[in-house]
Amino acid sequence: MLAITITDQSEPIQLAEKPIPTPNKDQALIKLKASALNRRDQWIRQGMYPGIQFGTTLGSDGAGIVEAVGDDANKGLIGKEVMINPNMNWGEDPAVQSSDYHIAGMPTDGTLAEYIVVDVNQLVAKPSYLSWEEAAALPLGGLTAYRACFHHGQIKFGKNVLISGVGGGVAQFAFQFALAVGANVYVTSGSEDKREKCLQMGAKGAFDYKSETWFKEALKETGGFDTVIDSAGGDQVNTFIKIMKPAGTIVFYGATNGTPKNLDMFRMFWNQITLQGSTMGNDIEFCEMVSFVDQHQIKPIVDSLFDLKDAHEAFDKIKNGVFGKVVMKNS
Repeated sequence: MLAITITDQSEPIQLAEKPIPTPNKDQALIKLKASALNRRDQWIRQGMYPGIQFGTTLGSDGAGIVEAVGDDANKGLIGKEVMINPNMNWGEDPAVQSSDYHIAGMPTDGTLAEYIVVDVNQLVAKPSYLSWEEAAALPLGGLTAYRACFHHGQIKFGKNVLISGVGGGVAQFAFQFALAVGANVYVTSGSEDKREKCLQMGAKGAFDYKSETWFKEALKETGGFDTVIDSAGGDQVNTFIKIMKPAGTIVFYGATNGTPKNLDMFRMFWNQITLQGSTMGNDIEFCEMVSFVDQHQIKPIVDSLFDLKDAHEAFDKIKNGVFGKVVMKNS
């Protein structure tokens, strides 16, 4: 089978021939119809991810058809259309992942291939209204956004919500999820085009974070936010603190801008503000997320489609910025 692997060559990602894996007990062999890229894959390509193991098949997102199983007890799965939960070894505590937790695609072989073997409990039925490309785009970003929005952010109908840096994949799912429950959703982006797209999709307002006064405009327009969903961190955390309603929550699932030089702890404790870290969700939340998407008929935003053999072009697309997911198709 063809697979996109990571190597120590001058161009780290390579399209390689690998044997089709064989499922063991309680495992299934999935013929992948589509898979999707995440920024994580590009970071691995650039050597900016911990624990890189050469020869690993990359990719965390994928959807396909069960072609074989490792034992008779799971024969009923053969032929089923499924999505893959990329969580590996979350553990018993739903609040936090275990010490040996990891995500499919490093160091466990991932989805950027023609086939993958996964445990049967990592499979969830594909919502029938989603195309293969849309289904493949959902797992990692959708699960991360679901936990940030609902487990930590407690987003509900009528709440004021800010999604910062809405160009990112997780941020776009958070935007769609918050809209689905009837929140008043606002976004920030340095791109006028992305701000306009979000307004067309239902955002109440969109602010240019490159403007030094955007937060003043946001506070005047909204009266403050109950929840902020952020991936960048850095000094803008203090800006968020200024525009929170009392008892508001700032949820961050990344820190691409690093840590703030100072933290406005005085305003935080006086206004009872929570600053909450978040990751991908647990296995129960993955099933809940797929049910939520199905219930609200949410379609992931797909930026562009590539064939598996065009991996380099697809990865370069991620590096140069997108609005929506970059998806790889298998013929």
